[in-house]
Amino acid sequence: MLADDILGHPYNKAGHRRNLLPHLNDRSEASVEFKHQNISAVLKGLGEDWIPGYKPALNFQMSLADAVARWLTQHPDWLGRPPHAGAVAGLREAAPIWVGPPPTLSNQPPPQELEQMLHIARKFDVAGRDQRNRALGRAGEERVLAGERASLRSAGRDDLARKVRWVSEEDGDGAGYDIASFRPDGQTRLIEVKTTNGWERTPFHISRNELAVAEEHRSEWCLFRLWNFSREPKAFELYPPLDAHVTLTATSFVAGFY
Repeated sequence: MLADDILGHPYNKAGHRRNLLPHLNDRSEASVEFKHQNISAVLKGLGEDWIPGYKPALNFQMSLADAVARWLTQHPDWLGRPPHAGAVAGLREAAPIWVGPPPTLSNQPPPQELEQMLHIARKFDVAGRDQRNRALGRAGEERVLAGERASLRSAGRDDLARKVRWVSEEDGDGAGYDIASFRPDGQTRLIEVKTTNGWERTPFHISRNELAVAEEHRSEWCLFRLWNFSREPKAFELYPPLDAHVTLTATSFVAGFY
């Protein structure tokens, strides 16, 4: 059903529930409906899509999260699926990406919901999974590249639009940013793109080099966080110092001999 929903294909929720009932002991349609809402909550915590008609419902057992994560592990084709055509504009003219305010204390969900979502994300290393998903990362960068060029053209700066560079594609990943763009006044924008199919609070990885470049180029560097990418991409931007916006947690260490 989720695959059909993402692709815009028709499906029947009620029929699906009724087909499940003979395989379950003493379950009502209402309980099956609620369990699907629990699955949506798990998928949200895992930084994945969920069916909008099954609004995420909390207070599920972690065994359900284990089962969903196990299914994703057994179906790498799902995590590695190509982005939906509606999310990727390629190098064509692109519709503007909705850019809103970043997550803050003032707009966070209730503490219990936030903690349960973040607990799942930590347990299953959702940030690491998104980082390893090169198809997702590349598609996000391509979408932002097209958006930057389109934005400059709409501002009457075709000259700058022609100079926008996809640095990570042309030069490799060592620059500390993915796209070299411009503001309409000509000021440089060094954009590091982080993409997820999940919600806006899905954690992400950032390298020591990216942090160093952000600190060195404070007035030019920004982190462009793309979320809900496989459906209707949305974004927010973070500017240095990043530890004013996010909690930075060390996840690996360099072991040397002295």
